[in-house]
Amino acid sequence: MSERIRVLDPQSLEQLLRAPGVLVVDFWAEWCGPCRMLAPVMEQLAEKLDGKITVGKINVDDHGALGASYGVLSIPTLLVFKDGQEVERLVGLRPLDAIVESISAYL
Repeated sequence: MSERIRVLDPQSLEQLLRAPGVLVVDFWAEWCGPCRMLAPVMEQLAEKLDGKITVGKINVDDHGALGASYGVLSIPTLLVFKDGQEVERLVGLRPLDAIVESISAYL
């Protein structure tokens, strides 16, 4: 995994949500085929928008309560936060261009 993508837990997520800017969090699991297909897209996203956004991943098998607290019902789900507030939710596998288009309004 790219060093541009942060592996998050409840504490590190809370810390990032207190910081200004755009945060994209990928809720995923190892056994999820679409999640594995999205992984290289997330790396491309982190590289393409390096310095403009923060990208993180949360494994729902390790942190299921965190996924539940954000209402994540299926994976992969991307939550986009702007200055700590959820502004966009993308559910399912999406191509890089579609993700960039969805979050570009918040940059």
